[in-house]
Amino acid sequence: MELLKQSFELLEKRELAPKVNLYKVRAPQVARARKAGQFVIIRVCEGSERIPLTIADADPVAGTVTLVVQEVGSTTARMAQVKVGERFADLLGPLGAPTHVAKIGTVVCVGGGIGIAPVHPIAQALKAAGNRVIGVLAARNTGLLFFRDEMRKACDEVRVWTDDGSEGKKGLATDAIKEIQAEVGQIAEVVAIGPVPMMKFVSKLTKELGIKTQVSLNPVMVDGTGMCGGCRVSVDGKSKFVCVDGPEFDGHQVDFDELSRRQAIYKEDERRAMERLVKEVR
Repeated sequence: MELLKQSFELLEKRELAPKVNLYKVRAPQVARARKAGQFVIIRVCEGSERIPLTIADADPVAGTVTLVVQEVGSTTARMAQVKVGERFADLLGPLGAPTHVAKIGTVVCVGGGIGIAPVHPIAQALKAAGNRVIGVLAARNTGLLFFRDEMRKACDEVRVWTDDGSEGKKGLATDAIKEIQAEVGQIAEVVAIGPVPMMKFVSKLTKELGIKTQVSLNPVMVDGTGMCGGCRVSVDGKSKFVCVDGPEFDGHQVDFDELSRRQAIYKEDERRAMERLVKEVR
């Protein structure tokens, strides 16, 4: 009972970028058990929606997990209202298959926008396994970049690319991969996490270049057990459930167009939920 009272307390909260917040939450059992690539499902309060969030970092000694969340809907907006010292209703995890980690050579870890957070623990694990890890931070502009210091610790080298050239080089994640490929000659694997279009075009490029590529998907998810079917995706022509079969998949086999269509299904419902939230807080 004492453990339950201590769990899920918000210990630290800070803004990393506009509408992007870091949450450090007390969750000792999750912190001890988690591995790179895994996620949790959180309910902000009783009766709220369940949302999947990749674990950006964890401290098993302190018993904390770190989540990085972008406000994109009513639930994440409600989460942003939680104050340090308050508790989340529940936090379930770690869920999902861990990242396959082995010593394979030079690995490029691409984090696009909010995808910088989930690629961080994967870069940590790949470097710890003896790989040369090159991190790529990609965003529309410098104001949307974060975790620069964390990624520099996790990687052997970090390169920054922005769409408008406001920090690092001007260009897209695909430009970064082309540059690195030209310099190092052989990339053993690319790990790409970020917006669906970014993962789609990174995977398209690496397929042409013959580079193995893993992507991490984050579709709508409810129960985290594969029962609800909400997170169904098509991989190599077969139905897979992100919560139990993923979240990581071979990027060359994911049907990104279908994934984009499924993610758009709930836009109208999300708009109405935001309207209700705005009325509640007035």
